[in-house]
Amino acid sequence: MAKIGIIGGSGLASLHALDIERREMVHTPYGEPSGPYSIGTFDGLEVIFQPRHGAGHTIPPHALNYRANIWGLRELGAEKIIGMAAVGGITANMCPGSISVPDQIIDYTHSRKHTYFDDDRTPVTHIDFTEPYCEALRQSLLKAGENTGIQLIEKATYAATQGPRLETAAEINRLENDGCDIVGMTGMPEAALASELGLCYACCAVTVNWAAGRSDGPIRMEQIEENLSIGMSNARKVLAALEF
Repeated sequence: MAKIGIIGGSGLASLHALDIERREMVHTPYGEPSGPYSIGTFDGLEVIFQPRHGAGHTIPPHALNYRANIWGLRELGAEKIIGMAAVGGITANMCPGSISVPDQIIDYTHSRKHTYFDDDRTPVTHIDFTEPYCEALRQSLLKAGENTGIQLIEKATYAATQGPRLETAAEINRLENDGCDIVGMTGMPEAALASELGLCYACCAVTVNWAAGRSDGPIRMEQIEENLSIGMSNARKVLAALEF
């Protein structure tokens, strides 16, 4: 049974070199996930792959059914989940093309279905979220980076914003003042939901642009796409080098 779940974000709607054995749709108590899961082997790893935004990248961050997506991965046997993410760089070391493995996150999202513990029949439950990412899985990613010669930034605080619009320069200044290094739109509630289900979750974040106000001129999609292509190519190499 597949054990590693990989959630593909922008730029990783498919996992090249995944030897797909089957595709499976999971119907969950929380509705439908983004689409069918691809189950197979990837460089020797048993993998369950899901494109977070759907096969055609049609579901925006604020409209994703995060609860169904994570629930479906667990139902298919995933014990560890790596969430791939395209992010904006806030601090100076988070330049476009860099890859980080965040160790902290701050949630600025709103109005999302963000917990499994909101049923009247469920006792009030508070999970410990002091360390939002699984340290063992983070270390596996960092080790894979070392083995491939791809430098990964080992600590970063991820600012999870609502989207789908990008942020203002003033908002980015606020995020930096709060201690954030990178900004994205899908980090929460994904990480918290995995924690609620007792799953080991880590994020592999590819910086695709400087955040608002951190470069001259507007953010251009063609630059994002170029950085996304390079960054995700390196991220695939890191995934292929994972060892457990």
